[in-house]
Amino acid sequence: MRIGILGSGEIGGTLARLLTAAGHEIAVANRRGPGSLAGLVAEIGGRARAATVEEAIAFGDPLVVVAIPFGAYETLPADALAGKVVVDTTNYTPGRDGAFPDLESDRTTSSELIAAHLPGARVVKAVNTLNYKYLLDLARPGAPREERTALFVAGDDPEANRLVTELLDELGFAPLPTGSLAGGGRRQQPGTPVFNRPLDARLAQERWST
Repeated sequence: MRIGILGSGEIGGTLARLLTAAGHEIAVANRRGPGSLAGLVAEIGGRARAATVEEAIAFGDPLVVVAIPFGAYETLPADALAGKVVVDTTNYTPGRDGAFPDLESDRTTSSELIAAHLPGARVVKAVNTLNYKYLLDLARPGAPREERTALFVAGDDPEANRLVTELLDELGFAPLPTGSLAGGGRRQQPGTPVFNRPLDARLAQERWST
């Protein structure tokens, strides 16, 4: 698969490494421009390339990962992302992102705000619950599902959810569907029982059910 990654920080860089190790091609972009990505691309190797935001989105077919601070979500180009499956890995952090009244009052979720900003995209909330070090250390491709660490998948489009679920399974995790962006996304947020807790598939299901 050809995958665009917007953001080259801890999560974006980690996913770039995991995806290329699994055989996918990636184009990674950040706000500083392709020149700032030379070291990361050289480290990852031939399946990775540095790109502008527009190039990374065009490269992603059909999937683009958003790994930028949530507070910058309105910079995402809605027209360019129309028709794409957009994996939202962001988390709302008021101290970094500023206060969003609708999130503070729990009237909506951060992923729903992103989906509203990208009406032509199919947004899936995933890879937002674990620290990047866990992601690097706990991926176990080929291991039985019960021995894998769970990652959660929420979204409103069944086909997009399926695509992301299959990709996470390929990377060596146990993807667990959690429902819609509203319901599932809300229960994947910081402060929930599953956030930044590496759980195997059985424990994750139990924790999710409580």
